[in-house]
Amino acid sequence: MRESRRALRARAHEMDQRLGEIHPEARCELDFVSPFQLLVATVLSAQTTDVRVNQVTPELFGRYPDADALAAARLEDLEAILHPLGFFRAKAKAVQGIGVALVERFDGVVPGTLAELVTLPGVGRKTANVVLGNAFGVPGIAVDTHVGRLARRFGWTRNTDPVKVEADIAAILPPEDWTMACHRIIFHGRRVCTARKPACEACGIADLCPRIGVVATTRGRAR
Repeated sequence: MRESRRALRARAHEMDQRLGEIHPEARCELDFVSPFQLLVATVLSAQTTDVRVNQVTPELFGRYPDADALAAARLEDLEAILHPLGFFRAKAKAVQGIGVALVERFDGVVPGTLAELVTLPGVGRKTANVVLGNAFGVPGIAVDTHVGRLARRFGWTRNTDPVKVEADIAAILPPEDWTMACHRIIFHGRRVCTARKPACEACGIADLCPRIGVVATTRGRAR
C-alpha cells in the first residue's frame, strides 16, 4: 500500500528519534572554531574523508587564519599543504578563490545566508547548508552521498537529485531537526547502513525501514 504523507512524517520522525539514541555522539566531524574554518574545511572534504581533512587544516589555518591571509597566499604553498587530500591543485584554487571572494565582497566575513554562500567559488547548497546549520545555527539539510542514499533506502524520497532530496526531507521533518538529522544519517551511513553491505540485522531502525534498493545485508562490523 502507498504510504500516506502523514504516515511518512510519523515514520520519519520515529526513525530520526531512534537514530539520535543509536548515535548520541552524532555531530559535524570536521574540526573548526569559526564559520571561516568550517567553510574551507567543507570545501576541502569533497572526494576525501573528514579525518584526512582534519589532518591538514591545523597547518592550513595556522598559516592562513582568515580570509585576508588565504586570499594573499601563494598557490604553490597552498598546494603543498593540501597535497595529501588529492585533487590538491583544484582545491588550492578553490579555497584561495573563497578567500578572495570573501575579502572583495563580504569584508572578509563569511555570510550567513544560503543565497550569499552559494555565490562563493566552489560552494553549493550542500556546503552552504553545512555552514548554516553548524556555524550559524540556521536549519539546513546537507545532502551528501550518505544522506541521499539513506533517504532513498528509508523511503523518504525517490529522487537522486540532491536539491529534490533536500526538498523531500524538508517536507517530512521539522526545520529544528534538519541539521542533526543529517548528522545522524551520516553517522548511520558510515557505521551501519553502508553502501555495499548494509548491516540491517544489526540496525536499530530496521523495523521502520523498507530497505529500498537493498539486495543483500550483513552483520558486518556495525557497533
